Amino acid sequence: QVQLVESGGGLVQPGGSLRLSCAFSGFSLRYYVIGWFRQAPGKEREGLSCISNSDGSTYYRDSVKGRFTSSKDSAKNTVYLQMNSLKPEDTAVYYCAAVLGRIHCGLGYYHTPVGYDYWGQGTQVTVSS
Repeated sequence: QVQLVESGGGLVQPGGSLRLSCAFSGFSLRYYVIGWFRQAPGKEREGLSCISNSDGSTYYRDSVKGRFTSSKDSAKNTVYLQMNSLKPEDTAVYYCAAVLGRIHCGLGYYHTPVGYDYWGQGTQVTVSS
């Protein structure tokens, strides 16, 4: 059974940092892609990043490029999203999602929610002074 659990959200001041974790189970011995998404009130869910364990490829949305970094710890079955220089407009519920397969993160399909089959429950990130 595939499960993803996010943690690490919270309240942070503008310019601060947070590291989100996505602990997964049920597919650690297979090829997969983990994507990070966020959804602010009244807005559509948007893709932030993608990391593939089959070819090491990554993708970042322009608005977070250079500020957010996704990484994986295969021994812990965990993918992280390090978020630096946070802005109030980064406030949202953050989700991780997974899809199984040998997938290159450069493919646009995997920058959107429809590319993913499994989702975590989300964690709130609030950037405010």
